[in-house]
Amino acid sequence: MGPSAPKKIAVVGLGYVGLPLAVALAGRFSVTGFDVDASRVAELSRGHDRTREVTEARLAAARCRFTSRPEDMAGSDVFILTVPTPVDRDNRPDLGAVRAACATVGKVMGKGAIVVLESTVAPGATEEVCGPAVELASGLVCGRDFFLGYSPERINPGDREHTVERITKVVAGQTPETAQALKDVYGAITTGGVFVARDIRTAEAAKVIENAQRDINIAFINEVSMIFARAGISIHDVLDASATKWNFLRFTPGLVGGHCIGVDPFYLAEFAQRVGHHPEIILAGRRINDGMGDHLAASISAAAGNGASVLVLGLTFKENVPDLRNSKVVDLIEGLRRRGHAVDVHDPHADPAAAKNEYGIALLPDLGGAGPYGAIVGAVPHDEYRAFEVADFGRLLAPGGLVADIKGMWRKAALPAPARRWQL
Repeated sequence: MGPSAPKKIAVVGLGYVGLPLAVALAGRFSVTGFDVDASRVAELSRGHDRTREVTEARLAAARCRFTSRPEDMAGSDVFILTVPTPVDRDNRPDLGAVRAACATVGKVMGKGAIVVLESTVAPGATEEVCGPAVELASGLVCGRDFFLGYSPERINPGDREHTVERITKVVAGQTPETAQALKDVYGAITTGGVFVARDIRTAEAAKVIENAQRDINIAFINEVSMIFARAGISIHDVLDASATKWNFLRFTPGLVGGHCIGVDPFYLAEFAQRVGHHPEIILAGRRINDGMGDHLAASISAAAGNGASVLVLGLTFKENVPDLRNSKVVDLIEGLRRRGHAVDVHDPHADPAAAKNEYGIALLPDLGGAGPYGAIVGAVPHDEYRAFEVADFGRLLAPGGLVADIKGMWRKAALPAPARRWQL
């Protein structure tokens, strides 16, 4: 036997993944959103989301209770864990947040509940890590008194098209009844359908390869961009031509950071080694992408000239979002500074306090009065930077200075004479 139809849901972790999910579920179920960060809960209760994934109007309308008190989740039928799964300094998986969330849930959970993990983990973690952790905290027996499920998150920060209400959700359950209950829950909020995976380990494996595949494809493009640059060929011009073939996959070069693509391959690599396989392609892709920041710094430094002052535009890990987690622009900045360049950084989307606390970087409050610089580096293609015109470059750039365009956002932009252009 398995659990009955869920009516009350608790979402544990209210970040980029958990908050949109909690708000979506609140339209169909009684939902409690829990986060250990009391300041985050207070912010959401005031109707503000610093991640900008949920609008103030939608947040205000959501029938969702936000709390930092674990006891407020008592009585929930389903507990959905959307907590971070980072890697440590040695790039080893860190499941500390998952274990802590399981302990928190176990202390307030009743019999018959379902515990669902959405975070990226290696195959087996839900049953081998979450199950025992919840048992220890609850005193209940997994598979009899409570049941496990897995449904990989697929949130893409800043993406207004592939939201949780539109994507296909993958679910898996410890029992057929659990899988059906989760299919009903997620099916109630998405128009993209629900795919029931063969089992939990299969669903975990599906998640861990999704971003690893993107990482490897980007690594290939990054490597060929290095090759073509030696011959004076722009990878962006090459991609324009190659993309005319019907089955060519157009990945673009650049810095690969964030909380998923730059992290998930290490979970797959660790799992591979644990089962006795050396993951050559996965780790090679990670080495290439992790080294891209310093490679770009070396190339831009050589083009800009010794001692040129540099303005780096963009610090977040991707365009038009405030997310600074695992930003590889930091590697570029450090590489430029090691080569003797004074570097200023601007980002209209990043939180200045977070940039200072996480990376020791003081962001320029605005670009008024900044410069002139010997080089401007377009690191993140925020809309504000894409809109640059001749006057913007002329105001920030010293005569004969370098415009370094990492993402190809200024390929067709006019530059003031005698500015120089560098691009991948």
